[in-house]
Amino acid sequence: MRDILMPEVAKAGPVLTIRKWLKSAGQTVLAGEVLAQVEGEQGLVEFEAAAGGVLVEVVVPAGRSVPAGTLIGRMDEGERPKVENRTQKEEAKMDAAVIPVLMPQAGNSMEEGTIVKWRVKEGDRITKGQVIFEVETDKATMEVEATDGGRLARILVGEGSVQRVKEPVAYLSEGEVNVSAASAPQKEWPQKAQKAQEQTVSSSVPSVLSVANSSSESVKASPAARKMAKEKGLDIASVGVGSGPGGRILSTDLARASKEPPRGGTPDIVRRKMTKMRKAIAANLTLSKQTVPHFYLRATINADAMMAFYRTEKAKYPCSVNDVVTLACAKAIMVFPAFRSKLDGDEVVEYPAANIGVAVGVNDGLTVPILINAQVMTLQQIGQNTKRIADNARAGKLEGFGQGNFTISNLGMFGVEEFSAIVNPPEPAILAVGAVREAVIVKDGAMKSGRVMTMTLSCDHRIIDGLLGAKFMARLKELLENPERMQQSEQL
Repeated sequence: MRDILMPEVAKAGPVLTIRKWLKSAGQTVLAGEVLAQVEGEQGLVEFEAAAGGVLVEVVVPAGRSVPAGTLIGRMDEGERPKVENRTQKEEAKMDAAVIPVLMPQAGNSMEEGTIVKWRVKEGDRITKGQVIFEVETDKATMEVEATDGGRLARILVGEGSVQRVKEPVAYLSEGEVNVSAASAPQKEWPQKAQKAQEQTVSSSVPSVLSVANSSSESVKASPAARKMAKEKGLDIASVGVGSGPGGRILSTDLARASKEPPRGGTPDIVRRKMTKMRKAIAANLTLSKQTVPHFYLRATINADAMMAFYRTEKAKYPCSVNDVVTLACAKAIMVFPAFRSKLDGDEVVEYPAANIGVAVGVNDGLTVPILINAQVMTLQQIGQNTKRIADNARAGKLEGFGQGNFTISNLGMFGVEEFSAIVNPPEPAILAVGAVREAVIVKDGAMKSGRVMTMTLSCDHRIIDGLLGAKFMARLKELLENPERMQQSEQL
């Protein structure tokens, strides 16, 4: 049994008022869920459970004012799963009626994920392929589909909590066999975050949820803390590691924040740690350049026919030049299976579809949502779906992560004429697309003005040889210079 104490909220005054309990006695509480709304001199803050369990008793009802540190409720933490010498997955599999739901590994560099939102609740029946939760990785947020169907008996990892890849976040079961009422053991916090937690919040006291927004979007902080920092002109990044779950900055941590530097004057040198996204990009691309034997093929096409085709289609529906390139790539990829393959040990795994990644720039880096089954789409459908997945990526939600087998990176809209891109493992190739530009075109000994576009293909030489890469580029060039052929079925 754990006591729930009224927290000490920075600058909120010695006495706080419980305005509303959001949980009642007997209800299950997940780690990170809001228990109550508490009011101090600085306004309302939300009171968040530091650990999961069952709310056994509400000692102080809504409307009462009590000093910080006063007992306001009690929570039963329940029993943790008995793992002994077996992994949780092995223990669950001992009973055929219990199926673990695991944290997926979306990409080689992913080691852990944060549950952003559960789309289902305990007791719900789910079907295979149904989206059941959203997880935040180093690079984006993605939807996770159920790999098995059944009854969701227990959620182990609550919203806002972290779990390592391939470890259980929930259990499917028709009964309660081997399913604990408590949260599963999760990733240990860094020592620095643990120390901050001990200094600011007792382990038996729920933490205070946040209040809202800051210029440092990459800082892990609650909405309440961001809002308070913005209103008071505080630099939320100066707090460092917060006292919330996983080191999240809470509104109670802002007493340690410094004022935002004044604008104007001589700027100081700025030193800041890399964000999770930049670390993931750095690790993945460093691994690619060090372990993948790249070679590059460059081709410049006569873009007049492509641009005429693009303008004709754009008059009918929204689309872009990049959508036309994507359509051509999807057709060419289906002709050359190596461009939709990957290495798995000493085997080459060939996929049946052209799942094309579209590189999208975001505030702190680059993310690549995937256009699934691009080979069956028309130009109109490619335009619609590419816009959707790109908008979602900019909003932090990545689609098809880990399912791509080819990527297109286009910097033509910025006036870049040509560049080389780094292969995104485990994909076999990436196409870098430059700007459509005016040039002198020589044909049959005669010169004329026209438009050209340069493309650079980066290939993994372990899967694709130079001759095969050249054939792919020749096919791509033929399709883009004769776009009417892209409406026809491709033959080998």
